[in-house]
Amino acid sequence: MLKPKPEISSDEARRIALAAQGFADGRPSGRIDIRGLRRVIGRIGLLQIDSVNVLVRSHYMPLFSRLGAYPRSLLDDAVYKRRELFEAWAHVASLVPVDCYPLLRHQMNLDVPQWRHFRRWVEANTEYVDAVLEEVRERGPLSAKELEDPGWRRGTWWMRSKGKTALEWHFRCGNLMASDRANFERVYDVTERVLPADVLAMKPVPEREAQREFLLRAARHHGVGTAKDLADYYRLPIVRSKELLRELAAEGALREVRVEGWKEPAYLHPEAKAPRAIRGRALLTPFDSLVWERSRNERLFDFTYQIEIYVPEKKRQYGYYVLPFLLDGELVGRVDLKADRKAGKLHAKGAFIEEGQDERRVAGELADELRLMAEWLELDGIRVGRRGNLSGALRSALR
Repeated sequence: MLKPKPEISSDEARRIALAAQGFADGRPSGRIDIRGLRRVIGRIGLLQIDSVNVLVRSHYMPLFSRLGAYPRSLLDDAVYKRRELFEAWAHVASLVPVDCYPLLRHQMNLDVPQWRHFRRWVEANTEYVDAVLEEVRERGPLSAKELEDPGWRRGTWWMRSKGKTALEWHFRCGNLMASDRANFERVYDVTERVLPADVLAMKPVPEREAQREFLLRAARHHGVGTAKDLADYYRLPIVRSKELLRELAAEGALREVRVEGWKEPAYLHPEAKAPRAIRGRALLTPFDSLVWERSRNERLFDFTYQIEIYVPEKKRQYGYYVLPFLLDGELVGRVDLKADRKAGKLHAKGAFIEEGQDERRVAGELADELRLMAEWLELDGIRVGRRGNLSGALRSALR
């Protein structure tokens, strides 16, 4: 007879998840340096890159959420000067620690269904694609517009130029890496001039072994999660992930558990901690690893959330760029934010509180967090719009 799986409460699962993501660590009280950044990266494993800049580029925000007002140059230096992280396809476009390089090598073979149209274009333009790589090798580092023949055109292939398409092909294959960014545009160089020699010397990890390792890392970063939660962290195939998770649980590397209210079984990392309470506040970018998996948000926080960037304006419920507000271990509200750089203001276009929360408390804490964010973004003040059931209380708290 099979033993029943141990069960943990929904409250305990929430505390485990928040601790695993670094929200039990507390923000540093003094100067924030590279040690703080390394601590956060150690907790969450990677930072998602996204082009939306209505507030601040998304990869800077998870560090602010956990550290407070740190110098953004700290992250840029860690990636493009110290070479402690590099750009890669992991969750999606991401910044990952250099020790991920051998684990990602198997993904650099683009002979998979989703890239076959990419490969066909390359095969039809082989001479040009080869010439682009050779030009970077001889002249690099280069952005697409700096190529001798950038091949500007409109229409097919995501509205990219031929040059950008060729550079991205070599980036996906591992021939080129992002050496820098200029106004958020990738600057490419050959891999051997970007990564440290000791990292390049590491042997590629076979696909199955790499996927096992990524699932273990995902479990550590999440603390506890379903197969879907863990597979999504590094965008692994779900059927293979379920097989590997059962294998890891049978070996004792993970512990299969039931979580109160969850329909699917979950996997608990052996290092997971459940603090007695989570204290503190944070605004979360839509691309924060805590809130990537939307069904997980509902299970952990009873919080329904989606990005409405691609929803027509008249159909949006909350706004264009809405950040959940985390307070003492709960998602208590959300705010639609924009950095109005021309006016020098942080614009809270709409503010909303979750049902059953204390309006005065949430508004006061949110006001303090917005003041900190405005200072971090070097904006002179905060303007609050009239949308949302928290906007009036937020305006009062900011006065």
